[in-house]
Amino acid sequence: MKTASFRSSFGKGGKRRKAAMHLIPNLFTTGNLFCGVFAILSVFNGNYLEAAIAVLVAMIFDVLDGKSARLTNSTSQFGLEYDSLSDVVSFGVAPGILIYSWALSGHGTFGVAVMFAYVAMGAVRLARFNSTVAVSDGKYFTGLAIPAAAGVVASLVVLDHYIMKMGADVRSIVVLLMTLGLSFLMVSTIKYRSFKDLKFKGHRQITYLVWGILALMMVAAWPAVMLFVVFAGYALMGPVEKIAGLLVPASGKRGVGKVDLPPVESNP
Repeated sequence: MKTASFRSSFGKGGKRRKAAMHLIPNLFTTGNLFCGVFAILSVFNGNYLEAAIAVLVAMIFDVLDGKSARLTNSTSQFGLEYDSLSDVVSFGVAPGILIYSWALSGHGTFGVAVMFAYVAMGAVRLARFNSTVAVSDGKYFTGLAIPAAAGVVASLVVLDHYIMKMGADVRSIVVLLMTLGLSFLMVSTIKYRSFKDLKFKGHRQITYLVWGILALMMVAAWPAVMLFVVFAGYALMGPVEKIAGLLVPASGKRGVGKVDLPPVESNP
């Protein structure tokens, strides 16, 4: 009787495994949310470096969340909404409070408005992504993703703590311009590469491996500098590719319109 009851309690193993598969991504999302709340508490305690590191760790949980959901085929509407709400806290509210307390508090109401613009534009970016995720091609994001914007903010705090050590006046101006720029990029229609179309097959596999090893070496050698370079470089990649795409067709049209006439030979 005991053996039969034990087996019957685990008879629906398929459903239990499916529930466990759905639990894994949600646990990573919970870790993301915890890091966001921890970052906010760190800002209240005046520990800006700790808050910035918590935001960066939240990005790791966010990546693991999406990867695990796709690998286990456990993507759900609940997981999507839970992930978006966690992202608003970890990559919207937490960096916004960090920005204001670290650099913009001296601007008074204007600093609050700039901070709110960052948080609001990040929320709009997430809402737009959720409404268009079913029709997107997967190769590009429309607008700068909010985790990437938060990465720029957090890596700048780390860079300033260890290397730059900007004064209060310089810091407020730099962060003010950066925040306005990130807010615009998040709600813009500029395309950003998702790098989901990279295929690690054939002869390119060795090339990607070499570049990956070099990148890891540089991050290990200069972590504070390279983190900011990576995030800021990705944020600028979209506008640079947009401008390049506009200039190349324009130069091509000028080249087509120009016709070389054959030389006219003069009579002797």
